[in-house]
Amino acid sequence: MSMRYLTAKLAQQIDEELMNSVGAFSLDQLMELAGLACAQALATAYKKESHPRVLVCCGPGNQGGDGLVAARHLGMFGYKPTIYMPKPGSKDIYKRLQKQCDNMAISTLPPSDTTADLEQALLSTDVILDAIFGFSFKPPVRVPFDAVLPLLTASKKPIVSVDIPSGWDVEAGNASGVGLDPNVLISLTAPKEGVRAFKGRHFLGGRFVPRALEERFQLNLPPYHGFDQIVELPWEDLQGSAQRL
Repeated sequence: MSMRYLTAKLAQQIDEELMNSVGAFSLDQLMELAGLACAQALATAYKKESHPRVLVCCGPGNQGGDGLVAARHLGMFGYKPTIYMPKPGSKDIYKRLQKQCDNMAISTLPPSDTTADLEQALLSTDVILDAIFGFSFKPPVRVPFDAVLPLLTASKKPIVSVDIPSGWDVEAGNASGVGLDPNVLISLTAPKEGVRAFKGRHFLGGRFVPRALEERFQLNLPPYHGFDQIVELPWEDLQGSAQRL
């Protein structure tokens, strides 16, 4: 049976169920697990020996929170992350996640009305973690991100996108042509409709979905191996003639 790809509405519904009285997860827990999966995916695709300097680009929503958690774990893994937040989240959870990164001496580019600091940081970056927009994003790309995305693309640095590449519609993909073109994608919970045509290296993260919820929504997720927080897709290719779950 084929793995299910999620619409924005279904992805939102699953998130809500994970955090209601039945799922019983807190937002902090889900961000921690998602961010850890993102850090593991980047570390799998780009070893610290060759790509130690990671520019973690965070948006103001939950996607940005995942990025901050990933930055902290990447620091623990031995990478040298730098955080870029052109529009920092205002909620308490983001301030706490930022403080956790500060406590680990992870640098954050100072707030600015220009992209000069971003342009300078890109010169000394080995790989970009794109945690700007999540599955709730709808085009067009607005200020200040309309200036940020072209710079990330023009840098020619490898990009690892979280859940869906920034600038892509969760269902229509990069139909507008303004989104990033990442080398690696880490889908969370389950892949989204808009990434069906993605051709890069694709990981699934989100080893927090209860079996009952997976079965009710017919997600048909691949198995995670050992203690890994991620599994690479298409998982059939990795298992030879293994059948879908």
